[in-house]
Amino acid sequence: MISPLEEFEIHSYGSPLFTIAGHPVSFTNSALYMLLAIMGSSLFMVASMRRQALVPGRWQMMGETVYNMVANMVAGAAGEKAKPYFPFIFTIFIFILFCNLLGMLPYTLEVTSHILINFAIAILLFTVILLTGFIRHGWHFFSLFVPHGAPKFMLLFLVPIEILSFAIRPFSLSIRLFANMMAGHILLGVFAGMTAMLVTAGWLSAIGILPLLLNIAITGFEFFVAFLQAYIYAILASVYLRDAIEMH
Repeated sequence: MISPLEEFEIHSYGSPLFTIAGHPVSFTNSALYMLLAIMGSSLFMVASMRRQALVPGRWQMMGETVYNMVANMVAGAAGEKAKPYFPFIFTIFIFILFCNLLGMLPYTLEVTSHILINFAIAILLFTVILLTGFIRHGWHFFSLFVPHGAPKFMLLFLVPIEILSFAIRPFSLSIRLFANMMAGHILLGVFAGMTAMLVTAGWLSAIGILPLLLNIAITGFEFFVAFLQAYIYAILASVYLRDAIEMH
């Protein structure tokens, strides 16, 4: 029986392209599916904007729906001052969404099931947040870690807690996405293997339809989770960005 974890393995294509500090760097299946996600999301947006008709067609309607949904989410979570950052948040959302959806295809790799990929996106996000905070507020940005109205004798304890809370945000973003996507795919693999075993188990094959039906239901739910996790990542990114913009 194939291990449910086998689909998460990283494989290199061909010989290493170059080396960094003695470590070979190759073109992997992870890089391939990230590239496909970029191409797929780009084609989706180009197709949705190609006609720009007064009465939108199917692709234009889908594109406008996604665009307006993220725009309203950024405005609500990060405020009107965050409008210049909308393309950045939208790019994060659409990239994660297409990575999640590509991972639902048979024999593909779920890129966002690798915590390092998610962490790289989170580090980029928090680099933008920190730069925004320092550019807008200078050294006053550090007041973000001082709770307003707190007694002075409590600051010795509260400030380190606030700094730690801010520092773990990239990790929490990465782990949340990684855990949800990986758990769902493992569950799909387990029930698929159970169905295959029951089909060849003699008289028990009669109940083999049960895990199959459950697997179909879980697959539908995983498509919803693929969208939901991209949305959660984007809305949390907007909330964290608001801290740097408005110091709230």
